[in-house]
Amino acid sequence: MLVLGIETSCDETAASVVECTAGALNVRSNVVASQEALHAPYGGVVPELASRAHLACIVPTLERALQDAGLRWSDLDRIGVAHCPGLIGSLLVGVSAAKGVAWSLGKPVIPVDHVVAHLAACLLDRPMPAWPALGLVASGGHTSVFRMDGPTEPTLIGWTIDDAIGEAFDKAAAMLGLGYPGGPKIEREAIGGDPQAVRLPSAFLRRDGVQFSFSGLKTALLYAARGVPGTARRPAPAAPPLTPERVRDLAASFQHAAVASIIEGLDAALEQPGDRPRTLLVGGGVSANQCLRAALEGWASAHGIECRVPMIAHCIDNAAMIAGLAALMPAPRGTGDLGFVAEPMSRIARGARGPQRKAS
Repeated sequence: MLVLGIETSCDETAASVVECTAGALNVRSNVVASQEALHAPYGGVVPELASRAHLACIVPTLERALQDAGLRWSDLDRIGVAHCPGLIGSLLVGVSAAKGVAWSLGKPVIPVDHVVAHLAACLLDRPMPAWPALGLVASGGHTSVFRMDGPTEPTLIGWTIDDAIGEAFDKAAAMLGLGYPGGPKIEREAIGGDPQAVRLPSAFLRRDGVQFSFSGLKTALLYAARGVPGTARRPAPAAPPLTPERVRDLAASFQHAAVASIIEGLDAALEQPGDRPRTLLVGGGVSANQCLRAALEGWASAHGIECRVPMIAHCIDNAAMIAGLAALMPAPRGTGDLGFVAEPMSRIARGARGPQRKAS
């Protein structure tokens, strides 16, 4: 079965063809048109600019994916598309393209949750793992922990109540004057820094269940970098100057605290009811961080669990993960229901509000 995946949830226009044979997912092509240079001057993604860039790139990207796979449109068996969560204008471009392709070919289109698809990236070009599994999505928009009885059966058991870990990395980089995107810049600076130079709080909340809060960690870094606010009667002492060495130490301390928080959350996830997980699946842009990858592999090894992290190219937003998850989902007859819509929020993952849900 040949599946075309389409991904436009934020600032990457991506298309991929994945071949599914007896449950094995093999990537035939994977094309990503990045908008990083477009948004860098603004320090973050500008939604209107992202939507317009998707419109300009979507058709050439789809054609390139088919060309790289050595296929024609008629060779496709189904189409998968990220329809949530994300920037609504960006999602609309991909959803509209997917519906148009499905209708013209008479093939089914499968709406896919972008967050869950990040975990499917661990299944690409590899044998299926042992189930049940823990799933960790660490990205710019989500910090979510799932219990998974299969690749399409995630149940949310942990989440952030405010900021996601990837957003925290971006804000930390801005505080230290490192620019955008923040994750790679923090990681690069941290290499030469002392992770114990500044004591920063954990983002893991010691409550029942698995919850994170990265807002306090960001504030602690801000105070360490710029000083604690004072009052007219009690002026605060000035913070040490942000020398290059100080920036490296703060970056290393922040990265250490963020990674340690994730490990604490996974410890709590192991205590949740149910059969013991046999695999840890990790996805999302922050999973490209080498410090986090090493910590997760060490944690999994200590608990006798297989650790699956995607190849670096599949950590960022990409369409191979969309196609892979769509290939494993049941397909409707014909084109399926073309009435599904782009949605800014995930139906499965969540932040501070909204009911816990199991994927259907």
